[in-house]
Amino acid sequence: MKTTKLLKSMLLSAVFVTTQAIAAPMAVDLELVLAVDVSGSVDGNEYSGQRNGYISAFNDAAVQSAMFSTDNGRLGKIAVTYVEWDNGQTTQVGWTLISDAAEAAAFATAIGSTTRSGSASTGIGNAVAYSSGLFSFNDPGNAAFEGARQVIDVSGDGTNNTGIAPATARDAALLAGVDAINGIAIGNEFLRTYYENNVIGGADSFALLATDFEDSFTAGIRQKLFQEITGTPVPEPATLGLLGLGMMGLFLRRRKMAA
Repeated sequence: MKTTKLLKSMLLSAVFVTTQAIAAPMAVDLELVLAVDVSGSVDGNEYSGQRNGYISAFNDAAVQSAMFSTDNGRLGKIAVTYVEWDNGQTTQVGWTLISDAAEAAAFATAIGSTTRSGSASTGIGNAVAYSSGLFSFNDPGNAAFEGARQVIDVSGDGTNNTGIAPATARDAALLAGVDAINGIAIGNEFLRTYYENNVIGGADSFALLATDFEDSFTAGIRQKLFQEITGTPVPEPATLGLLGLGMMGLFLRRRKMAA
């Protein structure tokens, strides 16, 4: 009797190990963390503007076309997660596969179903460190997805005032294996320069300036997603109309820096 139970146990263990070995992470073109500022300086309308910008972007035909393109050997699918941060961080929508329009729309709906997670101080460095920890290379044995590139997308309306220095977190994330950290600074040129010097990094990383939380932020998110998904250089402002992304009131500056 004991021998029979032992054999059954060994058989079940073998099946479990085999199943685990088969369940390899799904290959995707991109693992993307969307890290959104919900600190105290972001009021209710501004919070809604950020969230609605992402909802609009994932329902946008041009962005979807970029996601699903199989040009140049791409797989036509990405994995994305939506995070909110102040001095702490909350994953509001976990890692999600987007490989068709229905999945993109479902992810947008999931963002719209969330409620604001905080309103404390501004911890950009903490947000970058947290986001870096979400990628597959940190836990390959349990990762659902494995991207050809790993990118953190940070949006915010102020400078860091708590926790890890953003530049320290940036450098650590790049050393760990993050390919690029991009930013969208909401407000003025001073903040965009701050993001460029302290937050963004990696090959072809870039900082955008959105002058408000609605129209220019939405346009900026669409443009930033296009860049992050395709891995191609951001077009100069004069050529943005070719993408149909309406970038009036939004400016960019790129940085070429080896990860």
